[in-house]
Amino acid sequence: MNILVTGGAGYIGSHCCKALAAGGHRPIVFDSLVKGHRENVRWGEFIRGDINDPEAIESCLERGRVDAVVHFAAFIEVGESVADPLAYYANNVGGTLQLLRAVQRCGVRNFVFSSSAAVYGTPERVPIEEDHPLNPLSPYGWTKRMMEAMLADFGRAYGLRWAALRYFNAAGADRSADIGEAHDPESHLIPRVLDAAIAGRPVDVFGADYPTPDGTCVRDYVHVSDLAAAHVTAVERLAAGGPAAAINLGQGRGYSVMEVIRAAQEVTGLPVAVRISGRRPGDAPVLVASNRKAREVLGWTPQESGLDHILRTAWAWHRKLKGFARPGGADAH
Repeated sequence: MNILVTGGAGYIGSHCCKALAAGGHRPIVFDSLVKGHRENVRWGEFIRGDINDPEAIESCLERGRVDAVVHFAAFIEVGESVADPLAYYANNVGGTLQLLRAVQRCGVRNFVFSSSAAVYGTPERVPIEEDHPLNPLSPYGWTKRMMEAMLADFGRAYGLRWAALRYFNAAGADRSADIGEAHDPESHLIPRVLDAAIAGRPVDVFGADYPTPDGTCVRDYVHVSDLAAAHVTAVERLAAGGPAAAINLGQGRGYSVMEVIRAAQEVTGLPVAVRISGRRPGDAPVLVASNRKAREVLGWTPQESGLDHILRTAWAWHRKLKGFARPGGADAH
């Protein structure tokens, strides 16, 4: 299949393109490069453009004879969304509306959306099932919730077949260490910890007074390559006529911030000092997935999402990215 991947020059998008190509599909990357990186585009054609430009999207869909869209193009920082909600609603919701308009006009029927566990807000029960109430805590979470609602409406009105894949905490890097996580600024825990280890400076821990065993937030970390594999399966399922669905993607086990920091010290062989800061707006105390539906509907189980393997692949990529020569810990496996 020919598959348009919006945001395909980003972290998860580039891993998805590699997985799509390995599965015999033809990814076409559509990315503004506002957040993505041109060097990540190694699998498929690259077209620079913005999802807020429907004419550019329609041109891509028609010229590429696109069979499906995988949509990653969104701003993703919770704190930034609290500080600048206008940018998030304009890009995430407004841009997705333009994309869906183009998809509807061009007759593309299959659409896989990069959603988030942020749609749940503070969970009433853990692990979180897909039928849990949706009560986002941040504008970022609300944009994802609204984008899911738009897909459902387009499905009912126009026959769009869609899947919303609700990631928990994406982490790790490709085994080759050719692609990995490189946000600017970086807000995700694992790369921040690895940066602190290399620089020999403290890592900020945002809140140590949560109702968790050690007072720090608990998150479910899922390897980016496992996420990529789920997207390939979701596209193929929709193309075969599968029904619409919202599906969690998580390991099904949570780790606290302090547990991740201790594990990172083991992997890197470097000390990491901790500096306790105040809580960030929009952070829930615990987010852990039930992945039962992913197993039943997609036949998906995480293969690379053990914390040790996540950290080892992230460390191999991070050392390469930063030009850090000291071995520090074992190689990724």
